[in-house]
Amino acid sequence: MGVRHRLPPKAAGDGDAPRVHASDASAIQASDALPLPIRHTNIFFSVLFMAALYFLMCRWREKVRASSPLHLLTLSEILAFVCLVASLIYLISFFGISYVQSSILSHDDIEEKVNVVESSQPPLPLHRFPPTAAMSIPPPSPCPLLAEISDAKILSVCPNDEDENIVQSVLSGEIPSYILESKLGDCRRAAGVRREAVRRMTGRAMEGLPLDGFDYQSILGQCCEMPVGFVTLPVGIAGPLVLDGLSYYLPMATTEGCLVASTNRGCKAIALSGGAQSVVLRDAMSRAPVVRFATAQRAAHLKSFLEDSVNFDTLATVFNRSSRFARLQGIHCALAGRNVYVRFSCSTGDAMGMNMVSKGVQNVLDYLHSDFPDIDIISISGNFCSDKKPAAVNWIEGRGKSVVCEATIKEEVVLKILKTTVPALVELNTIKNLAGSAVAGALGGFNAHASNIVTAIYIATGQDPAQNVESSHCITMMEAVNGGKDLHISVTMPSIEVGTVGGGTQLAAQAACLDLLGVKGPNLESPGANSRRLATIIAGAVLGGELSLMSALASGQLVNSHMKYNRSSRDIPKAVAA
Repeated sequence: MGVRHRLPPKAAGDGDAPRVHASDASAIQASDALPLPIRHTNIFFSVLFMAALYFLMCRWREKVRASSPLHLLTLSEILAFVCLVASLIYLISFFGISYVQSSILSHDDIEEKVNVVESSQPPLPLHRFPPTAAMSIPPPSPCPLLAEISDAKILSVCPNDEDENIVQSVLSGEIPSYILESKLGDCRRAAGVRREAVRRMTGRAMEGLPLDGFDYQSILGQCCEMPVGFVTLPVGIAGPLVLDGLSYYLPMATTEGCLVASTNRGCKAIALSGGAQSVVLRDAMSRAPVVRFATAQRAAHLKSFLEDSVNFDTLATVFNRSSRFARLQGIHCALAGRNVYVRFSCSTGDAMGMNMVSKGVQNVLDYLHSDFPDIDIISISGNFCSDKKPAAVNWIEGRGKSVVCEATIKEEVVLKILKTTVPALVELNTIKNLAGSAVAGALGGFNAHASNIVTAIYIATGQDPAQNVESSHCITMMEAVNGGKDLHISVTMPSIEVGTVGGGTQLAAQAACLDLLGVKGPNLESPGANSRRLATIIAGAVLGGELSLMSALASGQLVNSHMKYNRSSRDIPKAVAA
């Protein structure tokens, strides 16, 4: 159901242009362009489509039986084919008539000719309650309606409706909060109304939470439901990080003092030593459904079938139908009684790929019903994936991008920039990151603070922040090389889950940060190259962060630096230059 928009009153000086009443404007129909009434036109093209299709099928069946070439067409066949295409185009286009109708009413040319407000009538107020810091509503901006909401749930909006009435309806439960965007046709106004309703229900004004200055339409149906504002986070820039011969400036969204400054110092040490190098060992997202059978023996039969190399090509063909970028790489099964956990791994192009691999898994499960009619699908995810949880399977097998990044830091850089020594760093890494983490029973946590850097870059670039759990799996290694003078440092991160398309990557601020790194959007020449490059950049940033923090610990400067630069009287220029 389309939303009716109020047109602005005619400005003074428009002359004596004829006015059209609202009822006349609403009579304008997209179907007016058709030579016949729309009902008769629909019947005509439907009959034409069926007749042409039936004629061509009969003719082609005769040609097949007579072994005649199909491409040699008679005049009647050509005419039938033209009629088939023309009627098909009309029938497909017919579904867009309502959209065309709404476009006609909102087009600027029509607005110049139609004025539903008489000059003698004052404009109606939009709000009965005064705007406050918690709610100040600007003029509406267009917003697409939610296609998922049925017409029965979308309430008609009259131009005379006021926000106060809508707020009262939300409070009484007459209007569900989640359909405000569809009801009002204005995402910003919906957020303001919802926020006012929340304020009245809770008695909390949320005065520090911004409302204006955000494009709510950009998140509709894809990033966040029922918004009432947005949270601002500072974004700092560390770098340049010299990685694989290129320089990158790292956007980091964080509220932790000294994090950007510390990472910046590590990047400086890497750059002065000739830069870092990276390699992507594997690129595969995983999803693991769990299915059940009546007996464990029957479950074992499915395991054998799925892991048999003879069946892999068929399963891959079924799986890859989900996307032109999805490519099944492997299947690994585990049994727990009569339950089978099937871990599918596939490449996903430049997307992080959770939705893509889930669709592929669903295709395979549907296919398995023919050979295993007794299969009982418990869940599309059985936690053998494993997503957003620390798991040994991700640490060992990898998930997303498996990356190794390394650098050799010169002795003079260690002494001058990092203010410590190579032997001190090597000893500290062994005792802290390796032995200390082992004593703690760490799972993938053999590092100083990889999660700090991963999360900051994830938030800045629109990644899923919850996936920092497995993406922060990292083992930091340090060795003395070149006769004990220089330091070789590396980070191995087996499950960096990132994408450069989809999700929050398409929001304006996050897209700007991806653009800063040169990895915004899909890579048209080599699909997947941008997301792999982003993973290596994150690993390189972790390398710099590990190097700087470990140096601060080795020199005993961690507490002093935080007390000096992470307080209200901190000196930012000194912190960044440190």
